Amino acid sequence: MALKATIHKADISISDMDRGYYANHSLTLAQHPSETLERLMLRLAVFVLHASERLTFTRDIASDNDEPALWQKSYADEIELWIDLGEPDERRLRQSCGRADQVWVYSYGGRAADIWWKGMEGKLGRLDNLSVISINPETLAQLAAMNQRGMQLQATLQDGQLWLSDGTNTVLVEGEKLKQVA
Repeated sequence: MALKATIHKADISISDMDRGYYANHSLTLAQHPSETLERLMLRLAVFVLHASERLTFTRDIASDNDEPALWQKSYADEIELWIDLGEPDERRLRQSCGRADQVWVYSYGGRAADIWWKGMEGKLGRLDNLSVISINPETLAQLAAMNQRGMQLQATLQDGQLWLSDGTNTVLVEGEKLKQVA
């Protein structure tokens, strides 16, 4: 018998002062049996960082791996924004950069992510639409501690920093910029 996804719901009030985006989102996240709480909460935080009315979660790790964790498509069904989590290989990054206007990778594997980046850094210089951000394990642990099956969250973005709060706990989500689109 196959294990089923665990459903998490989050109502998020977003105040993004950097982009002038203010909205409430009611999100449903399906946690695949092989997905950790840290990765699930990172998907949620990354949604907040790039929030828009057309940004959506994909089938991600439950699919045959030709979809990112999140994407935003134009009304003409063209991929405007492709967001991956983890440490994708060079081939996947080149393909996603060819398919989307912007590609973001949020690496979160700690030491393994550092090793991955050292091997990839020189190979990705010509991908002008790629940004890579590294999230430290302590931030992931704080996000995971905030998880509940039903969450009421407030998010404030200012000066490139995301502050995520559940009313009791507040987490600063700020990654190290390894590669940034100019």
